This record gives sequence, structure tokens and C-alpha cells, in this order.
Amino acid sequence: MATIASCVKIDGERMVEALRETGNCVDGANSEVVLDFSSVRRIDPSALRALEELAGIADEKAVTLELRCISVNVYKVLKLAKLAPRFLFGMRDARSSATEQESCHAEPADRGSAVLG
Repeated sequence: MATIASCVKIDGERMVEALRETGNCVDGANSEVVLDFSSVRRIDPSALRALEELAGIADEKAVTLELRCISVNVYKVLKLAKLAPRFLFGMRDARSSATEQESCHAEPADRGSAVLG
């Protein structure tokens, strides 16, 4: 059976609302929800609560939550709050394209590589 994944871009400015909307849309039909955290630089207590609520909803409906493009600082907060084990992080499939991985985790190869003559 094929895995159906929904992808949601989380806006750092309205993170709590985006997470609550995602929680309202989570259902058993989608076995995986991917949250793009590329624009999230910090998590406040209300966002942490919203993430915990979303994880609870996902657990109830047997849906996997994957957080992509998450910063080290945000990961540390999730780890300290003991929420990290409830999520998958980053690219976990070796078959994913190099372009996807580069867009989330690496600087493009041509940046900063000017040749001095």
C-alpha cells in the first residue's frame, strides 16, 4: 500500500494557527504529514503546546508527523521539552532527490565559490 503524505509549510509568524489548522485536517486517510519548518527560527510556549496537541491528534489517528528543515535551536527546544521522540526529522528516505535535500539543509554549490583571477 502506498504512503500518502500531506505537506504543510509552517509560517514562523503564525505558527500556532498553522499547527491548529493542521490538527483539524489530520485524518486517517493520510498516513503521514510533513511539516516544513524552514521559516521557523524559534518556538514560544504556545507553539510548543500546539505542537504537543498536534502530536496527540496524530497519535490518536495513527498518522506520522515529520518535521523538515528544522533548525538546531528549534530541535533543542523540542528535545528539552521531551517532544522530539514524537516526530520524525529531516529526510529519512535515501531515495529522496538531492534537490529536496539541498533546499532544506545545504547551501547551493554555486554560492560563495567565485573564482579569483
